[in-house]
Amino acid sequence: MAVLSRRRRAFALAGVAALALIAAACGDDAGDTGTSNADKPECAPYAQYKVDKKKTVSIYATIRDAEATKLTDSWKQFEECTNIKIDYEGSGEFETQIKVRADGGQPPDIAVFPQPGLLASFATKNQLKELPAPVKANLDKNWSKDWAKYATVNGKVYGVPLGANVKSLVWYSPQLFKEKGYKIPTTWDEMIKLSDDIAATGIKAWCAGIESGDATGWPATDWIEDIVLRDQGPDVYDQWVNHTIPFNDPRIVSAAERTASILKNPKYVGNPKTIVTTSFQEGGLPVKDKKCGLHRQANFYSNQWAKGTNVAEDGDVFAFYFPAVDPSKGKPVLVAGEFVSAFSDREEVVKVQTYLASAEWANSKAKLGDWISANKNLDVSLVKGTIDQLSVKILQDPATVARFDGSDLMPAAVGSKSFWTGMTDWINGTKDTKATLDYIESTWPK
Repeated sequence: MAVLSRRRRAFALAGVAALALIAAACGDDAGDTGTSNADKPECAPYAQYKVDKKKTVSIYATIRDAEATKLTDSWKQFEECTNIKIDYEGSGEFETQIKVRADGGQPPDIAVFPQPGLLASFATKNQLKELPAPVKANLDKNWSKDWAKYATVNGKVYGVPLGANVKSLVWYSPQLFKEKGYKIPTTWDEMIKLSDDIAATGIKAWCAGIESGDATGWPATDWIEDIVLRDQGPDVYDQWVNHTIPFNDPRIVSAAERTASILKNPKYVGNPKTIVTTSFQEGGLPVKDKKCGLHRQANFYSNQWAKGTNVAEDGDVFAFYFPAVDPSKGKPVLVAGEFVSAFSDREEVVKVQTYLASAEWANSKAKLGDWISANKNLDVSLVKGTIDQLSVKILQDPATVARFDGSDLMPAAVGSKSFWTGMTDWINGTKDTKATLDYIESTWPK
């Protein structure tokens, strides 16, 4: 679920406003001398983006608070050197308001879509601009075909990836592993053996939480998606997400049963019903206290650990790659992220699009922390945080076979409704596997 990938811890810095005023004053003084910012040596890398007259480009997205501050900070030098001012707005009502604005004839120049399916709905109505040549060149240079295809609609490309999340991770306690002599599993069978060993000690092998307010159930959809990739492979995953095979296809039943062997297994999780009433935020916290061995959750779960928690290979908590069933078939990875699309093709808009699709911008953003990208030319050494570094290495691994969060690609009636509620009933024991998948299939729009 992409909305969770946008959650970050927000910390306010009291001196930011004052520093901004000082910086603005310094900029005015420089202007009084007759020296333009664009002529400064530090602006040389931005020469290709410069426009002759001052222009403004509007960007609308879901990214807010501290994360929005880091986003706008990432293009400050670009603004100073190009004559292009970026007017950024982040909104919690993005999914509703972007439609209102576009249908009303007042869309932003650029929108950052958190779901490829939402992007596609605007592309099919011819409201988005196909990628201009320089933007497409950066897409081809910096992203894999797997990522590029998620903003492709009817053979035309309308967006470029921005940020990313890696969901195929398992959190654990390095201290517990050291005490018990456990090894990081590299195959599914090794992980199941490890689960048995942990369960034999009397603590939960796995912990989870799927309560998330109106979105309760979404963490369980990630489990299903991750295991469809492992149990059946990327081709079947694509067919399932695109509904060229039904939601209740026997192959999806197989994957759901493999999921149930962990998530609904009392030997591993205790009473599965408690997973339904445990919040997403609290689901993995017992790992740190060594009351639970394993917790499958994305890189953004790092924000849930208490302040002072050492997230490292030899620290309080860390994570490993969720192993493949058959490693010889590649490295399946469930991912999520945002995509940059444009409603306008003015020169300055294309310049901003091109910059956001570049490795230079990705590295600028990475330096600010708490962010990763699937950009192949992102310098991992600039990425802050051990989990984010691990995630980027997974994304850049040539063996990785990435597939986007299925619920974000499915129609909203399924992906953000019946799939969530169906998984909740399934874990709660209200419906068995067949009845659950039959129900979700029945809700797919005709």
